[in-house]
Amino acid sequence: MEVNGRQFHIQCARGSVGRYCLLPGDPGRCERIASYFDHPNCVAKNREFVTYSGTLLGEPVSVTSTGIGGPSASIAMEELVELGADTFIRIGTCGGISQAVCAGDVVIATGAVRMEGTSREYAPIEFPAVADYIVLTALVDAAKHLGKRWHVGVVQCKDSFYGQHNPARMPVAQELTEKWEAWKRLGVLASEMESAALFTVAAALGVRCGSAFHVIWNQERAASVNDRREVHDEKSAVELGIEALKLLIARDRENHS
Repeated sequence: MEVNGRQFHIQCARGSVGRYCLLPGDPGRCERIASYFDHPNCVAKNREFVTYSGTLLGEPVSVTSTGIGGPSASIAMEELVELGADTFIRIGTCGGISQAVCAGDVVIATGAVRMEGTSREYAPIEFPAVADYIVLTALVDAAKHLGKRWHVGVVQCKDSFYGQHNPARMPVAQELTEKWEAWKRLGVLASEMESAALFTVAAALGVRCGSAFHVIWNQERAASVNDRREVHDEKSAVELGIEALKLLIARDRENHS
């Protein structure tokens, strides 16, 4: 939806964003992420949506913050697609679920458990929320190239942060606890809040999306092996996203040459 030539929420105009977009949650990360671009400039700031644009390998690219959760993330993607963007990488933070995932690691999502509400307004619950294969491959190749400690697999998405971290005080405590145990038994790697919506919206709009996360901590490791480490520097996920965009740009050019 445009108002005075700008998208209603993100406040960006046509021609101001690139085809390739990084999607962090925190508006405060956008300037730091844009510092990896060539010729970065601030395009717009409105509510939780902050957008910077620049170039990588001579190709226009952008970073737009989405805030927390699926509703605002889907708004950002919808409006960026209206402006011509078609390739997205969510870069953010997560909490580990699998015992193999440690603080400071990087998790790359192949798909996401749709334990949130936004995706249900785009697709029936039977439809899987999965990453685009081309973007997923670029993220895995970037992780290998950068020498990151990385994991690839399914993540869980929810709408309630405190439903995860303090389920016992919720009226639906039994349901939350039983589902968490199911995710553990199914080998789900980590928990976050946006990818299920983004993957589903991307499928509905016919665009590409992948996700990569910096692991802040792992509550299961804290409970079982007393590993209470927390790592809050998300630089690894940012560098992974930048490297993956470069690979995607190069591969897209090669495929269209």
